[in-house]
Amino acid sequence: MNDSGKDRPAKGDEVAWSTHGTETTGKVERKITHRTEAAGRTVDASPDDPRYEVRSDKSGRSAVHKPSALKKRGR
Repeated sequence: MNDSGKDRPAKGDEVAWSTHGTETTGKVERKITHRTEAAGRTVDASPDDPRYEVRSDKSGRSAVHKPSALKKRGR
């Protein structure tokens, strides 16, 4: 996914990302635009440099990624 606003994920989007060399799938939980705690760590984000909290379909755990690390999946 590129960083140009039009392709950025939205809450509920099904996405995939790379985890330790394998592809993981899940859903976007929220867009993070300010410094906050998420997925057990401090996330430095801003409106111009957002992060996305995603929940893994397989493990149910949360992770935070840059939009460039996420790929939208077909429904």
